[in-house]
Amino acid sequence: MGIKSLIINPGSTSTKIGVFEDETLLFEETLRHSTEEIAQYASIVDQKDFRKDIIVNLLKEKDFDINSLNMVVGRGGMLKPIPGGTYEVSDDLLEDLKIGKQGQHASNLGGILAREIADSIGVPSYIVDPVVVDELAPVSRYSGVPELPRISVFHALNQKAVAKRYAKEIGKPYNSLNLVVVHMGGGVSVGAHKEGQVIDVFNALDGDGAFSPERAGAVPSGALIKLCFSGKYTESEVYKKFVGNGGFNAYCGTNDMRDVAKMVDNGDEKAAEVREAFITQMAKDIGSMACVLNGKIDQIIVTGGIAYDKTVISGLKEKAGWIAPMTVYPGEDELLALVQGGLRVLNGEEKAMVY
Repeated sequence: MGIKSLIINPGSTSTKIGVFEDETLLFEETLRHSTEEIAQYASIVDQKDFRKDIIVNLLKEKDFDINSLNMVVGRGGMLKPIPGGTYEVSDDLLEDLKIGKQGQHASNLGGILAREIADSIGVPSYIVDPVVVDELAPVSRYSGVPELPRISVFHALNQKAVAKRYAKEIGKPYNSLNLVVVHMGGGVSVGAHKEGQVIDVFNALDGDGAFSPERAGAVPSGALIKLCFSGKYTESEVYKKFVGNGGFNAYCGTNDMRDVAKMVDNGDEKAAEVREAFITQMAKDIGSMACVLNGKIDQIIVTGGIAYDKTVISGLKEKAGWIAPMTVYPGEDELLALVQGGLRVLNGEEKAMVY
């Protein structure tokens, strides 16, 4: 009999779940929550029982015996900075998810829900590679302003998953390789993976690197200071310009690369320029991380939804393919990445990390 797992990936207005036997998906469901339903709760953690009941009821509707599960894995949340890996949801980890150690985010519910459901049936609960994974080298933290150290916030789950997938496919340990991993989705991040550690990475949320479909990335700091003190915007309005309304949204009025591609196909020269600028900035980020690894790169790995765009991929290969060979894994399968993290522990390939 295989190992059966329940995987929980909460979003702001949805809860995505999957039930697996080993790495085979038995079924998945995205449970949508209306704005009115969510608005009833004062905080993220207050939504716990509401979301738990929906998950448990769905399993009953599917005639799935919850007692047949061997583990429950949740998406990791805004914990303190931690090394990458699979973590058992300990009491300390659970408490930090509840208080939102580095902020309130729906992903905090992943570990909370996993622990509650797992405890009810007496099986282990885990989280895997949350966005706060921090393996930065000391020199990577310097920004030029002591009060503003560079921090590690990136697509750790997908970056680590595709890096380990590539390593497995070529028959080498992840911790023996030097990789530059590129994630391109609603946000983008480029990381330098040195022998299993992400020693440098562009902050994918609100600070570094290329612009993305929704985020501005790095901007001229002097101009930013003047904009902040112009009196035209509140703090929250400025932040929204850079995170949410930045990038493609600001230039093209859409956060979907497929829409941008259609605009280009219809002769929109501005959209073509924006796409070319995006490709150029992503290539510059790859080059930066190649320098972090002293040019000794085994492979460049490109992933995320935008990796389906053939024009973007061919552009990256043209501009950065001379650095190292490039492997493309389009899309991101977070449910599979989460179950793989749990399986590595249950199968004895890795030890569970201690929070």
